Amino acid sequence: MRKVLLFTLCLLLFADIKAASKSKVISSIPFEMVGSYVVIHVKINDSSPLNLILDSGIRNTIITELQEGDRISLNYSDVRDLMGLGGGAHLEAYSSNYNTLKIGKLKMDSKTVFVLKEDAFNLSKQTGTKINGLIGVDFFQEYIVEINYTNKRIYFYDRNLFFTPKGFEVLPLTIEGQKIFVELSVLEADSVKRNVKMLIDSGAELNAWFQTFKAESVHLPQKTIPGTIGQGLNGEIKGRIGRIPQIFLGSYCLKNSIVAFPDSVCIADIIGSSNRDGTIGSQILSRFNYFIDYQQKLFYFKPNGNFVNKFTYNIAGIEVAQIFPFLPQTEVWKVWDNSPAAKAGIQLGDQIVEVNGKRAFELNINEIKNIFQTPSKYPLRISISRDNKEISLKIDMNSKI
Repeated sequence: MRKVLLFTLCLLLFADIKAASKSKVISSIPFEMVGSYVVIHVKINDSSPLNLILDSGIRNTIITELQEGDRISLNYSDVRDLMGLGGGAHLEAYSSNYNTLKIGKLKMDSKTVFVLKEDAFNLSKQTGTKINGLIGVDFFQEYIVEINYTNKRIYFYDRNLFFTPKGFEVLPLTIEGQKIFVELSVLEADSVKRNVKMLIDSGAELNAWFQTFKAESVHLPQKTIPGTIGQGLNGEIKGRIGRIPQIFLGSYCLKNSIVAFPDSVCIADIIGSSNRDGTIGSQILSRFNYFIDYQQKLFYFKPNGNFVNKFTYNIAGIEVAQIFPFLPQTEVWKVWDNSPAAKAGIQLGDQIVEVNGKRAFELNINEIKNIFQTPSKYPLRISISRDNKEISLKIDMNSKI
């Protein structure tokens, strides 16, 4: 009897210890994956639900566009110039202070919201999904936040009842200007290993980019191609695309990653004011489930099922958009200079009719983008409509890097 009692007490003690070591989830919300973007529903004050991309590369919430049925009420204090990447002029935005962000059952008070005077991103058209804007680092400041790509949920934890998650590695973070930086290691083709300071930017739809104009910079690979890297706050970002042999996030090695090297004019203002080496974007971040502890400056991470996915890039050199919301009509938005698509005769404004025997209206915009990113020894067969004429073309899909 005494042994049974002792065993029972041990079990109860073990249960208490286990319970005490379990982190407390305050709230959780689902998210939608749009490409490699994390998109969540947010209410601002008493607005209708807005679709915002989680963008840890910016400080505050930015409303880029409002569509029919969207409703929001803000008190504007002034007009600001927003500075970011890109070689164009600064974007002007209306500024509104002391707003409440409602995310699931959580409320985040006293937040600044910017509303762009002019939509420079066209996120809804380029994703084929209604996107109203971006939510920035504000999202991470009050709680420990877990981004779980495996079950497509975001968890918020009480920082006083949080314990190191089992099986996760941890790296220190640096906070500068409210933005989040982490140190990675890069092994270059000449076997030189460099430590690099990278912005964690979940709103950058790329693997990573590196600056190249400082003496200690990561070197440009021998094989690169010109390309459009993305759209910054201050304009289009162009540069070159190539492969890095190895990128290390803690002990995890990402081999032959396809990364970008922006033209110096596009990033000079940002890099010149910091010792930042580049950015780690959403396509690498989505290969891990991770926690950000903003207050304690810690980054916990563990590979998920996306970790083994091959690295790809826009081989065709076509960027597409869904011009009219809710209509499956895909149009050529941009054609990269000297790309296979440009050489094949694809032009800005061409409407895509068929891709490799599949009618375009049967494919969503991300499925079409995936086809443009898939290498093949066979040409891609594409039919486009131009001036009410259907034209059939072939695009070389051999990877050049």
